[in-house]
Amino acid sequence: MILDPAAPIAGLADSKALSPRRRERLDVEIRARALALCVAEASVEEIDCLDILQATLLAMQRAVQGLRLPPRHVLVDGNRLPVLAQPATAVVGGDATVAAISAASILAKVHRDRLCEGLHAEWPQYGFAQHKGYPTAAHLAALRAHGACTAHRRSFAPVRALPAPDAAEPT
Repeated sequence: MILDPAAPIAGLADSKALSPRRRERLDVEIRARALALCVAEASVEEIDCLDILQATLLAMQRAVQGLRLPPRHVLVDGNRLPVLAQPATAVVGGDATVAAISAASILAKVHRDRLCEGLHAEWPQYGFAQHKGYPTAAHLAALRAHGACTAHRRSFAPVRALPAPDAAEPT
């Protein structure tokens, strides 16, 4: 995410502190005003293979590489950095204090919410549109009732605890 320092965007904050409606509005404004942006992700299979941290760093690396303008310096929320060609700084709590990180967190959250709404259309029994992939009581109950679908990470502890889908029931 590269923002124009001469044209700040009002209302940027940690995406978790904003209402869904406010995030949607800011998503539109950020997309219209950013100098460069890229939303990237890691697949369920990559997360299961690498682990959630390494897959997150991979998605960050993809996002930086996908920018139409190369950044001179990359600021990353948290305390870990992906491998990048550019110098980078990790900023703990950066999603609440650094405009570009806030904007990136908003785009990422809106993107994830939309992905979960799509998953809900395919597998309504899991309630993805409501829990957005987080391990709420309702989500965990749906996993116990229906087992995991292909969108669930096999490395996610509640999914690992489920019986194997091809296990035969005792007769």
